[in-house]
Amino acid sequence: MVVCATDEIGEVAADLVATVPRDGVLGVATGSSPLALYAALIRRRESSLRLRSLSPRSLSPSTGRDTDQNPAPDGLRLFALDEYVGLPADDPRSYAAYVRSVIAEPLGIPNDRVRVPSGSSAADAEAYERAIIEAGGVDLQIVGIGRNGHIGFNEPGSDAETRTRVVELDESTRRANAEHFDGDLAQVPTHAMTQGVATILAARRIVLVASGAAKAAALRSALLGPVTADNPASFLQRHPDVTVVADLDALREDR
Repeated sequence: MVVCATDEIGEVAADLVATVPRDGVLGVATGSSPLALYAALIRRRESSLRLRSLSPRSLSPSTGRDTDQNPAPDGLRLFALDEYVGLPADDPRSYAAYVRSVIAEPLGIPNDRVRVPSGSSAADAEAYERAIIEAGGVDLQIVGIGRNGHIGFNEPGSDAETRTRVVELDESTRRANAEHFDGDLAQVPTHAMTQGVATILAARRIVLVASGAAKAAALRSALLGPVTADNPASFLQRHPDVTVVADLDALREDR
């Protein structure tokens, strides 16, 4: 676990993401939790591009490849955790739009290397699961944690064996996300397609980013409580390589 100041979370998490292989697969989360991380990656890319414009690239003598830590390397591929059912990809409230505008475009990652769940059928879910496998699996998965312990859209009650599927969203999750829908709960989709708990745990490494007192109870339960479907994030205890990057507010015991 890495405990840091709130304004340091992005840089600390970006250090971890920077170790993903240049032709690797990065699993990306949406929402507010990873925004500081993505901002840090974008700053690093902009800095890298400026340096490249001023001097020759630094190459490894053994591989002939760049030795800098450009967060958008040559063949990096992105797989998103989840997407609302019923929102078209060009809807600005969709996670497809989020991944495109917040992550892929600023990092110079083309659309053909970006995958976001889509559709609403079991076949659509199976196709997404298969695409992850065909890509070689996820090298590093970024996750946040919901106030009720959800990861992705795996709400309480999701067991460890779940795979990509359509789920009904808990009302507390919809209320938390209503701010992105003009505060109108009626506009928030009731269902989403999400990677399952087993899909997430199949990643070789996982980075959980959490900040703020509102996440403290769920995070503490996930890290220190029993492994249970009542708090899906608790299944991360079973993974051999999880790094939690959190601020002090998210770790307070009095919440």
